[in-house]
Parts: sequence; structure tokens; C-alpha cells
Amino acid sequence: MMRRTHSPLARETRTEDGIPPPHSEIELETVVQLLAELRPRAASIVIGSSRDAPSRDTADAIAQAWVQRGGHMLDVVDWPERAASWLRQARRFAAQDPDAWVVTGQVSGWVQMGRRLVHSTDWNPARTIGTASLATEDLIALGGVGTFDGLRGATRDGGTWEVVRTILLHRTDSAP
Repeated sequence: MMRRTHSPLARETRTEDGIPPPHSEIELETVVQLLAELRPRAASIVIGSSRDAPSRDTADAIAQAWVQRGGHMLDVVDWPERAASWLRQARRFAAQDPDAWVVTGQVSGWVQMGRRLVHSTDWNPARTIGTASLATEDLIALGGVGTFDGLRGATRDGGTWEVVRTILLHRTDSAP
């Protein structure tokens, strides 16, 4: 079943100051499952995150789960929420030509990174999986039409979400 945000699934995806809460185990499992279901198959990934503690912890947990599943970790890249330029982080994020990317963190920094990635690299949002903290209409409103088209991810309760042009779709079941 699909629906547009303002979804109750989008609640509790971040605190008042923008820092996401710690990941849930089902969210982590869903992220890894979404990676495993990408076609063509993803073997190598790069993870990007905000610099806050919950985002870094989530990035570390995803990296560990991916490696345990037999996947290859190429890099973990973090970025600030505010910077004069995100070019250095964007180039590092896309440099190793991974099969897929994973993103966790605050919307404010990720929007800036995503916009830089679109204009300066070969990054593909359709080969990118995000965590629940990014499942908000702010992502589309701040990023602009098409910036995150095809980006998908996990919700805290194991459901999934996907950006389709200007719409954030939520699936309440765990099937992507």
C-alpha cells in the first residue's frame, strides 16, 4: 500500500534540532535488504553520513551488517550540516565508483551533498538507499525537482519509502 507524506511513518525521524534518533534494528535490516535487492546486484558500497553521533553509529552498523553479508565497503564519508562547499566530500563519496551508496543523517547536510553530487559527479540517486531520517518532504522541497528521484530507503518500523520526482511515497509493508 502506498501513500503520500504526511505519513505517520515520517514521525520520529528526527529530533527538534535535526539530529536523527538512533536507528532501529528493523530499519537496519531493511536498509541491508534493499541493498541486496538492487539490480544489477550491488557488491560494493560507500556510506555517507552526517557528523552527529547517531548518524555515525548508524553508518558503522550498516557497514558491519553489509560486510557480514559478504559485501565490500569502499569508504565511509561524513560531512557537516553547513559548509562553504561540499565538493570535496561529494567527490570522495562518488570517487570509487561503488555499485551503490547508503546515506544516513540530517536532511540539511544531505540536501547540499545531493545537489553537489548531481552537478559534479556520476552519482545516481536510484542506486542510493537512505535511512528513516531522510524520509521527509523537506528532502524534496530543499533539494529540488529530480535531485533525489529514485532515492529509496527504510522507515524505522521496517517499511520503505521512495522519492518519485516531487512525491515521497511510503510503503507500509516491508516489501520494497
